[in-house]
Amino acid sequence: MLRYVVSLWFLTLAWAQECQVGNIQVVQNFDRHRYAGRWYAVGKKDPEGLFLLDNIEANFIVADDGSMTATARGKVILLNNWEMCAQMLATFEETGEPAKFRMRYWGVAAYLQTGNDDHWVIDTDYDNYAIHYSCRVLNADGTCQDSYSFIFSRHITGLRLEDQAIVTQKKNDLCLLGKYRRVAHTGFCDSSS
Repeated sequence: MLRYVVSLWFLTLAWAQECQVGNIQVVQNFDRHRYAGRWYAVGKKDPEGLFLLDNIEANFIVADDGSMTATARGKVILLNNWEMCAQMLATFEETGEPAKFRMRYWGVAAYLQTGNDDHWVIDTDYDNYAIHYSCRVLNADGTCQDSYSFIFSRHITGLRLEDQAIVTQKKNDLCLLGKYRRVAHTGFCDSSS
């Protein structure tokens, strides 16, 4: 029995070290100009609290001075039964690493979100897929207590077959494999605009 407990403790310790936020790798040589444009969320790991549910689109914009902003929209449910399309604006603050930003929400999103999140681009090929990650609350052991993540595609129909294995590996690297759900695109925000 003691051997079992010790083995379990070592496995837990190894998992915690693998899953520490400080060990998460982001895309190298991130090019925000190639990244700019429209992305469709096709999968997401939800955080705690109210958040965009489906029909999620994001448009990243790079200004002449190199600063980046984003607009996004998606369906939310307020007061347990009121469906609406939320329009959001985010500004990004530089952190010294090109693929790591601090993101601040503006407008109605400030009521839906916590307002100042890490926003990391974990991986992208710029033309087909992108993986975003944010840890809102860090545990004492360096793992994340409250995170969210988006799998984005340039195509509203979803990921290409050849991108799915890469995305699955990245989900595993984030210690979030099995925690994502599909994001539907039904035209809700088009019809409610």
